[in-house]
Amino acid sequence: MKDYADRFRKAGRALGFRGLDVIEVETGSMDTEGEKLLAKLPKGSRTLRLDEFGQQFTSVDFSSHIARLRDQGVADLCFLIGGAEGYSQPARDAVPDTMAFGIQTWPHRFIRFMLVEQLYRAASLEAGLPYHKA
Repeated sequence: MKDYADRFRKAGRALGFRGLDVIEVETGSMDTEGEKLLAKLPKGSRTLRLDEFGQQFTSVDFSSHIARLRDQGVADLCFLIGGAEGYSQPARDAVPDTMAFGIQTWPHRFIRFMLVEQLYRAASLEAGLPYHKA
Protein backbone atom coordinates (compact mmCIF):
# COMPACT_ATOMS: atom_id res chain seq x y z
CA MET A 1 0.00 0.00 0.00
CA LYS A 2 2.85 2.38 0.81
CA ASP A 3 4.16 2.03 -2.74
CA TYR A 4 0.88 3.17 -4.29
CA ALA A 5 0.50 5.96 -1.73
CA ASP A 6 3.98 7.24 -2.63
CA ARG A 7 3.18 6.99 -6.34
CA PHE A 8 -0.07 8.91 -5.80
CA ARG A 9 1.71 11.65 -3.88
CA LYS A 10 4.29 12.03 -6.65
CA ALA A 11 1.87 11.96 -9.60
CA GLY A 12 -0.89 13.83 -7.78
CA ARG A 13 1.17 16.77 -6.63
CA ALA A 14 1.55 18.07 -10.19
CA LEU A 15 -2.21 17.69 -10.67
CA GLY A 16 -3.18 19.71 -7.62
CA PHE A 17 -3.78 16.80 -5.24
CA ARG A 18 -2.13 17.89 -2.01
CA GLY A 19 -1.39 14.56 -0.43
CA LEU A 20 -2.67 11.33 0.99
CA ASP A 21 -3.08 10.37 4.62
CA VAL A 22 -4.40 7.06 5.92
CA ILE A 23 -5.87 7.58 9.37
CA GLU A 24 -7.22 4.69 11.39
CA VAL A 25 -9.38 4.71 14.49
CA GLU A 26 -9.67 2.06 17.14
CA THR A 27 -12.59 -0.22 16.65
CA GLY A 28 -15.27 -0.66 19.23
CA SER A 29 -19.02 -0.53 19.22
CA MET A 30 -20.60 0.80 16.06
CA ASP A 31 -21.59 4.03 17.83
CA THR A 32 -18.15 4.60 19.37
CA GLU A 33 -16.42 3.86 16.07
CA GLY A 34 -18.79 6.23 14.26
CA GLU A 35 -18.00 9.02 16.70
CA LYS A 36 -14.26 8.46 16.25
CA LEU A 37 -14.52 8.41 12.44
CA LEU A 38 -16.53 11.63 12.35
CA ALA A 39 -14.12 13.32 14.78
CA LYS A 40 -11.22 12.67 12.36
CA LEU A 41 -12.87 14.41 9.39
CA PRO A 42 -11.36 17.81 8.57
CA LYS A 43 -13.85 20.67 8.80
CA GLY A 44 -15.34 21.38 5.39
CA SER A 45 -14.10 18.15 3.85
CA ARG A 46 -16.02 16.28 1.19
CA THR A 47 -16.45 12.69 2.34
CA LEU A 48 -17.49 9.48 0.66
CA ARG A 49 -18.57 6.58 2.83
CA LEU A 50 -17.52 3.21 1.44
CA ASP A 51 -20.55 0.98 1.50
CA GLU A 52 -21.47 -2.14 -0.44
CA PHE A 53 -24.69 -0.41 -1.54
CA GLY A 54 -22.92 2.75 -2.68
CA GLN A 55 -22.36 4.11 -6.15
CA GLN A 56 -19.98 2.01 -8.22
CA PHE A 57 -17.44 3.73 -10.46
CA THR A 58 -15.27 2.40 -13.23
CA SER A 59 -11.65 3.44 -12.75
CA VAL A 60 -12.04 6.09 -15.45
CA ASP A 61 -15.24 7.45 -13.87
CA PHE A 62 -13.61 7.49 -10.42
CA SER A 63 -10.69 9.47 -11.85
CA SER A 64 -13.06 11.96 -13.48
CA HIS A 65 -15.10 12.23 -10.28
CA ILE A 66 -12.19 13.13 -8.02
CA ALA A 67 -10.75 15.47 -10.67
CA ARG A 68 -14.12 17.23 -10.88
CA LEU A 69 -14.22 17.59 -7.09
CA ARG A 70 -10.68 19.01 -7.14
CA ASP A 71 -11.67 21.46 -9.88
CA GLN A 72 -14.69 22.53 -7.82
CA GLY A 73 -12.30 23.53 -5.04
CA VAL A 74 -12.67 20.54 -2.72
CA ALA A 75 -9.55 20.83 -0.58
CA ASP A 76 -10.00 17.69 1.51
CA LEU A 77 -11.53 14.53 0.10
CA CYS A 78 -12.02 11.81 2.69
CA PHE A 79 -13.12 8.21 2.43
CA LEU A 80 -14.64 6.38 5.38
CA ILE A 81 -14.22 2.64 5.79
CA GLY A 82 -16.63 1.39 8.41
CA GLY A 83 -16.30 -1.44 10.83
CA ALA A 84 -17.45 -5.02 10.48
CA GLU A 85 -20.91 -4.11 11.74
CA GLY A 86 -21.30 -1.17 9.38
CA TYR A 87 -21.87 2.48 10.23
CA SER A 88 -23.76 4.08 13.07
CA GLN A 89 -26.82 6.08 12.10
CA PRO A 90 -25.10 9.38 12.99
CA ALA A 91 -22.22 8.45 10.62
CA ARG A 92 -24.70 7.56 7.87
CA ASP A 93 -26.54 10.84 8.39
CA ALA A 94 -23.33 12.91 8.46
CA VAL A 95 -21.89 11.25 5.36
CA PRO A 96 -24.73 10.40 2.95
CA ASP A 97 -22.53 10.14 -0.19
CA THR A 98 -21.39 6.58 -0.76
CA MET A 99 -19.28 4.52 -3.11
CA ALA A 100 -18.67 0.79 -3.41
CA PHE A 101 -15.97 -1.57 -4.59
CA GLY A 102 -18.67 -4.05 -5.55
CA ILE A 103 -21.42 -5.69 -3.55
CA GLN A 104 -19.15 -8.02 -1.63
CA THR A 105 -17.92 -7.42 1.88
CA TRP A 106 -14.15 -6.95 1.94
CA PRO A 107 -11.57 -6.97 4.76
CA HIS A 108 -10.37 -3.51 5.76
CA ARG A 109 -6.81 -4.24 4.61
CA PHE A 110 -8.05 -5.02 1.11
CA ILE A 111 -10.27 -1.94 0.94
CA ARG A 112 -7.45 0.36 2.08
CA PHE A 113 -5.16 -1.16 -0.53
CA MET A 114 -7.79 -1.01 -3.31
CA LEU A 115 -8.65 2.59 -2.47
CA VAL A 116 -5.04 3.76 -2.48
CA GLU A 117 -4.35 1.88 -5.71
CA GLN A 118 -7.42 3.43 -7.34
CA LEU A 119 -6.33 6.89 -6.21
CA TYR A 120 -2.97 6.32 -7.88
CA ARG A 121 -4.72 4.98 -10.98
CA ALA A 122 -6.95 8.08 -11.02
CA ALA A 123 -3.95 10.40 -10.82
CA SER A 124 -2.23 8.38 -13.55
CA LEU A 125 -5.25 8.74 -15.80
CA GLU A 126 -5.42 12.49 -15.18
CA ALA A 127 -1.70 12.85 -15.88
CA GLY A 128 -1.81 10.68 -19.01
CA LEU A 129 0.62 8.18 -17.53
CA PRO A 130 0.62 4.65 -19.00
CA TYR A 131 -0.39 2.84 -15.77
CA HIS A 132 -4.05 2.35 -16.80
CA LYS A 133 -4.33 -0.11 -19.69
CA ALA A 134 -7.95 0.35 -20.85
